[in-house]
Amino acid sequence: MKQALIILIRAVAAIAILGTVVPLFSSEEWYVRMFDFPRLQLFFLAVISLLLFYFFDYQHRKRGKLLLFALIATVVYQSINIYPYTILAPVQTKQTERDPSDTTHVSVMVANVLMTNRDYGLLVDMVKRYQPDVLLTLESDAAWQEALKKVTDHYPYRMEVPLPNTYGMHLYSRLPLRQKKVSYILDNEIPSLKTYLQLRSGDWVELRGVHPKPPVPTEEEHSRKRDAEIIIVGKEAAASKYPVIVAGDFNDVAWSPTTRLFQEVSQLLDPRVGRGFFSTYHAHYPLFRWPLDHVFHSNHFKLVDMQRLDGINSDHFPIYIKLSYEPHEKYEQTAPAPDEDTQEEAAETIEEGAEEAKKEGKTPDTLTVK
Repeated sequence: MKQALIILIRAVAAIAILGTVVPLFSSEEWYVRMFDFPRLQLFFLAVISLLLFYFFDYQHRKRGKLLLFALIATVVYQSINIYPYTILAPVQTKQTERDPSDTTHVSVMVANVLMTNRDYGLLVDMVKRYQPDVLLTLESDAAWQEALKKVTDHYPYRMEVPLPNTYGMHLYSRLPLRQKKVSYILDNEIPSLKTYLQLRSGDWVELRGVHPKPPVPTEEEHSRKRDAEIIIVGKEAAASKYPVIVAGDFNDVAWSPTTRLFQEVSQLLDPRVGRGFFSTYHAHYPLFRWPLDHVFHSNHFKLVDMQRLDGINSDHFPIYIKLSYEPHEKYEQTAPAPDEDTQEEAAETIEEGAEEAKKEGKTPDTLTVK
């Protein structure tokens, strides 16, 4: 029995250590980048195996000391990665002090519906309950577009891109939209939305909806195009003359190198920092859950409310956020600062993704790399 326990302890320790070391390699292959996702799970595996190893298997030999050190280093490293998304960390987006009925408030609901999911009523009821100003649906096809008319008929402004390939996207708004643009940034099958939203105060805000392909064998064997699309959107957000909100399923976690680079490039804030993980995927497997659905915003906004909502029989939970437009107080909030290598790394990421897209022959003719 004890021998079996020791084998189990060492196996769990090996998984935690290897899962931490592998993503340190600068490779875009899916079997490397997949370890960016389970940081929280690897942290707990390392903690559990560290305690069990220390009390049941530790011996004062070089091998034992080496494993003990490796487990401690793993716990520390993973702690650093997940710490910003705990309530122990300082918030990145400050809480508003304005009245909840203020006309500068805007609410957004993001829902990856899972295209094959036909329980339309769950999302319909949720929209009726929360009454978001903006509804962004992902993986929505023509059937979802038709089923959601029960609520979207009350949204006079819209962008509808129903697709049968799990990358359909719909944007519904109670507030006026202008300059509605559907782009296919690095793949002529994967849309991205860009528009301008007028707040009740009369101010205009740039709004982006994104959903790049994930680095998994059934979609993409590597993360080059996903990473490049995320960074391209970040660069465009940084160049905008308007306040910006970027929302969608990034198919990337909040603490990955790519999402961190996105924040440095875009200078956008993450309202989850200091508040929690808000893990939206996988809705059916609590032990394998991480934050894939995001809402980033410029420092013109403060937070009113943010929630991960109940399940809608999709593999993703919807997420709801309400922001307060307070441009005169934007200097109270500081986005992650780019360092001297940020722009070089961003340019390399975009170039690699663009080359991959051209190699696949799926790139729109209008693609330009800046």
